[in-house]
Amino acid sequence: MTRTPLGGVAIAAFVLALLASAAGVSAGGGQNPHASAPNPLVGQTWWDQNTKWNPTWNGYRSLMRRGRREDAAKVLRLAETPQFKWFGMWEQPVIGKLRGMFEQAGDSVPLLAVFGDEHRGCGSPGTNTSGGLGQNARYRTWIDQVARGIGSNEVVIAFEPDSLGLIECLRPSLRAPRLRALAYGVKALSTLPNATVYIEAGAPDWQDVPTMARKLRAVGVSRVRGFMLNATHHVTTAKNLRYGAKLSRAVGGKHFIVNTSHNGNGALYRNGHTIWCNPPNAAAGPLPTTDTGHPKADAYMWIERPGFSNGSCNGGPARVGAWWEQRAIQMVERAKWWRLSR
Repeated sequence: MTRTPLGGVAIAAFVLALLASAAGVSAGGGQNPHASAPNPLVGQTWWDQNTKWNPTWNGYRSLMRRGRREDAAKVLRLAETPQFKWFGMWEQPVIGKLRGMFEQAGDSVPLLAVFGDEHRGCGSPGTNTSGGLGQNARYRTWIDQVARGIGSNEVVIAFEPDSLGLIECLRPSLRAPRLRALAYGVKALSTLPNATVYIEAGAPDWQDVPTMARKLRAVGVSRVRGFMLNATHHVTTAKNLRYGAKLSRAVGGKHFIVNTSHNGNGALYRNGHTIWCNPPNAAAGPLPTTDTGHPKADAYMWIERPGFSNGSCNGGPARVGAWWEQRAIQMVERAKWWRLSR
């Protein structure tokens, strides 16, 4: 899949009507929506997902059984680091699975990547024919179930990684309906009393600030705490902070989080294109923390999960999301915080 950064002019026409409806929205729920509101993530204890189903924890246990204690210690460091649980339409029954997650988390706060928006190929802009009325209707039904399953539980939500960045992959006639479906999802989750929501906003090496700001306003960023950056990219933290500050100013001072799970060595580029799929130089970046030193950056968080394959590219297992033991170990070995601890 090739990702093509596009200027703001390309999407201005089809978001104009959505902006008019989003502009007057009054924020509600538990989102701490105002720019001056305190950071809702401070003081939370994030869930480490230590269950019998978690591939990272199982990877650690497998290495221990095989007597590879040094490698097991590296994978254990990943397992103990709070990461987002990716939750898509494959999780059924939706409400039951979510309620079970909160039971397992106990007093810890789950981190949930809501990932119901389907991305079926993006060979070039305007060629993807998915995302029609049927898919958007299924999405609305699914997101309503997600909201019911979360209910009054405390949770941090990464809303639809890659969704806004891939809008241009759709045929032009399908883009505005997709944005409306995503706006429906933002509205549904914004009513939850103890959820903190950050909307997908791409990465500094993907699309420019005016383009992404228009998209964020179109889906109703005013309803929630803010936006997330770098969810599936590898751009350095410093570059994300600079981009995030500009984007924040463009959307009314909204706060943001930065995914640092894979950006320890920064992004890799070839022939002017980002190598986002299993780049061979990847290293785990800064550990999750709310101590960012930036007034608009609420936290560095691990939205994507180190040690999982993006697919059959650069030596990865073919199945997207498959556990990749060798890569997990390498990403720890390359991490600055690991080297400093030796």
